[in-house]
Amino acid sequence: MKLQDIILALATIFSAIISGLFFSYTFSVNLGLHKLNDRAYLMAMQNINREILNPAFYCCFLGAPILLAISNVLLFDIHSPKFYLILAASLSYILGVFIITGIQNVPLNNQLASIDLSIASEKSIKLMREAFERPWVFWNNIRTFCSVLTLVFLIINLVFFKSKT
Repeated sequence: MKLQDIILALATIFSAIISGLFFSYTFSVNLGLHKLNDRAYLMAMQNINREILNPAFYCCFLGAPILLAISNVLLFDIHSPKFYLILAASLSYILGVFIITGIQNVPLNNQLASIDLSIASEKSIKLMREAFERPWVFWNNIRTFCSVLTLVFLIINLVFFKSKT
């Protein structure tokens, strides 16, 4: 097995893990959290946002775009459909997952982290949830779509354009 195949396989695995994470949020976690009262919802999201920042998450979340970029360099061939599928996967992940997270979800998470729920009034808690939940869920749904699209491109690549050893 070539180094480029190993790198692409790892990029696919990391992309699949992140896609599964966002998919789970879209189709279960966000739906369950939505049923909580305002204080419980915000407290749960604060705790989740703190706990997700761990080495396993960072390895996959940051590893996927790095390995996808390396795959594009190693497999560069403007005449190859394989190259374009990996490029499409890279663009989908970088634009629709990585950048959206950085410019939309992280600022919302930081805004949420700044509120001390133990001393916040019910009105401020209600306003914070209104300002946070709908946009956070919307952008997470975009991340879900783009991460699944990334994975689709990578799987099509793996199924139809196997490397010759």
